Formats: sequence, C-alpha cells, structure tokens
Amino acid sequence: MAQVQYIGTGRRKNSVARVRLVPGTGKIIFNKKEVEAYIPFADLREVIKQPLNVTETLGSYDVHVNAHGGGYAGQAGAARHGIARALLTVDPDFRAPLKAAGLLTRDPRMVERKKPGLKKARKASQFSKR
Repeated sequence: MAQVQYIGTGRRKNSVARVRLVPGTGKIIFNKKEVEAYIPFADLREVIKQPLNVTETLGSYDVHVNAHGGGYAGQAGAARHGIARALLTVDPDFRAPLKAAGLLTRDPRMVERKKPGLKKARKASQFSKR
C-alpha cells in the first residue's frame, strides 16, 4: 500500500534541504539522525519547527529532512523553508498564515565574495604610513 507523503524543497545560504512530511507522531529525522543529535543548538531546532507551530500541525506529521551544503544555521533555515513548502501541498489554506509569518520567502542573503587586495569581502589590512 502506498504511503501518503508530501514533499518540499528549501534553500538557505549554500544549503539545500529535501523535506518529506509523512502522517505520524511528530518525529523529526535530519539526515537519518534524530534532530537533537544532528543539530546541537536548541534555537535552531525551534527554527525548524516554526512552520508546524504556525499551522498548528506539530504532532501530526513525521518530518524527514535530507540536507547538504552549508552549516547548521543554513541547513536549519533550508529545512524550515522546505517544511513550509511541503505544508502547502498538504492544505492550500495554510498559505495565508505561512505567508504572514514570512516562511514561504527564500532568504536571499548570501556570503559576499572576497575582493582582490583585501583580506575578506570588505576588511582591508591595517594602513601603515612607512
């Protein structure tokens, strides 16, 4: 028997997260590990749960996230974006609360490139008169 699942893709910085929502008890599996074992920061775990809290579906779906690229913060933001997109396929009526919370917009902020002659994107070496 085919299992019902809802799929969404989220992106943030250099991270890409493929998200599957499966009706269940509310477990979050991140790259085949429990989210507590994969992401060590509690505030980032709350970021991941934001779309579920906004739509009041926190205990009704198991979330399976496959993320790559970037670090903890980027992957958590990508997972949040993917969960929000997957919830839209669950029920199109979720669009209004998700949009109001700003969870459907892909965050465009990226790392600025390094410029030649500088140490980083904008940091120059200390000026010396002699």
